[in-house]
Amino acid sequence: MLTKKEPPHYLGHRRRLKDRLLENPRTLADYEVLELVLGYVNIRRDNKPLAKELLRRFGNVRGVLTARLEEMRDVPGFGPGAEEFLTLWREVWARFHEQPLRDRVVLNSPEIVAEMARSRIGVKEHEEFWMALVDTKNRLVGWEQVSKGTVDQAAVYPREVIGVALRHKASGVILVHNHPGADPRPSVQDIEFTRRIASAAREMEIRVLDHLVVTENRFFSFQSEGML
Repeated sequence: MLTKKEPPHYLGHRRRLKDRLLENPRTLADYEVLELVLGYVNIRRDNKPLAKELLRRFGNVRGVLTARLEEMRDVPGFGPGAEEFLTLWREVWARFHEQPLRDRVVLNSPEIVAEMARSRIGVKEHEEFWMALVDTKNRLVGWEQVSKGTVDQAAVYPREVIGVALRHKASGVILVHNHPGADPRPSVQDIEFTRRIASAAREMEIRVLDHLVVTENRFFSFQSEGML
């Protein structure tokens, strides 16, 4: 005689978590929030152990969502589906912070560009070089990746920077690149590169407003430090 198979225990638990989410999201513990998120990726499994292990390794929800993918791949149970979902989430978050581009916001402080840059490249495992391009009123008219490099350098040439600025008919540029890790202080190469770019731009009557070096939660501004 066949007996009716009982549904997995975690399905009822997941439903109860969702009910609590809708009633009052603040009552959920961090691991329960991650557990629900993972439930949309790993539908047919109990995600509580993975959620707790991610928190143990990376400290908190922010740490999990900004952790390097190469580190997350070492966590048992973190598979391709979770990696795809996290990559998608980061792209949504980056575009949210790039909204000033669509609104043509006036860039009157380094914090505006730094926030946009950190959300896009702050947690990248390799260096990337980007440019914010502005018009004569310092309104954002372009935000472009110029180069993608290795863990400690992204090769960029002055002619590439000038070419991007001319293509956008930009009056000024803000140079941006990331440092994988926690230290945004510029290297000797960064300082020399900035000097060469500023010199080349002056000849083309293009203003170099700043050069920002960003990490996950910090940034360095050449302009603010009197280096430009």
